[in-house]
Amino acid sequence: MTPKEQKAAIRNERLALRDAMAPEARIEGSLAMVELAGDRIAFAPGAVISGFWPIRSEADIRPLMAHLRTRGARLCLPVVLDRETIIFRELAVGAPVIKTGFGTTGPGPDAAVLDPDILLVPLSAFDRAGHRIGYGAGHYDRAIDRLKAKGRVPRLIGIAFDCQEVASVPAEPHDVALDAILTESGLRLFQQVS
Repeated sequence: MTPKEQKAAIRNERLALRDAMAPEARIEGSLAMVELAGDRIAFAPGAVISGFWPIRSEADIRPLMAHLRTRGARLCLPVVLDRETIIFRELAVGAPVIKTGFGTTGPGPDAAVLDPDILLVPLSAFDRAGHRIGYGAGHYDRAIDRLKAKGRVPRLIGIAFDCQEVASVPAEPHDVALDAILTESGLRLFQQVS
């Protein structure tokens, strides 16, 4: 099996486990993320943090984002422009969110486009080394590459439930590892080797 085929199999398996979680367990897990890590995510006042509006059975990090805003974060959400590109639009207090394509919700075209300092990244699977499997489209990998081309190095915090952890992700050279993972059990930091 190729790494791509291995990733697809792991993705399907772990997303099925996440989908099988009771809705109440997902809600409780999402709220636990705020309790366990809301004050542990370090950033300077005014830092730009990208979250996401949950789709399917993802953790609902809207309470976490609200908490980070009270600590001084400037929030944004990813907006899928096409099959290749996401940008990050500011999530201003009171501003409406709209359907932005590919099942996502975010600020409309009038919102400012920002470059995040921290990305809260949804994913399908992760391992204890900080490797992740996304949803297969590569949106975040390309967005991270674009930010790095601008001289930006955002911190990457994966968002998942414990059931999405696997023993090992078949990492490829182009894959970008996480700096941390946040689950309902808490925030785990990874040691990245340069």
